[in-house]
Amino acid sequence: MSHRSVSWTRLSRSLHDSKPKIPAGLLSARAFIQFGASKRPLVVAGQYDRAAIMAAACRAAPGIMERCGVSRRVAMSSALKAAWQVAKAAHRAAAH
Repeated sequence: MSHRSVSWTRLSRSLHDSKPKIPAGLLSARAFIQFGASKRPLVVAGQYDRAAIMAAACRAAPGIMERCGVSRRVAMSSALKAAWQVAKAAHRAAAH
């Protein structure tokens, strides 16, 4: 019969490492897009306005690059995620 020991430190670290990371600047980008970056509505007549979502993300990306010190690629990724989150929230709000 074999005896198996559990390393609680290793187990704890593996659980911590497996948690999804919040992308750099995502929360500030969401606030920026929600309260200022979008010049036109992200949802029109129940449909997503993809051009407006992209434009809002493009306006938010330089701020993310400056605040977080990340590349343009990472900044655009965070900005697009934030823009889509805001657009989906607006779509749900318009539906009710």
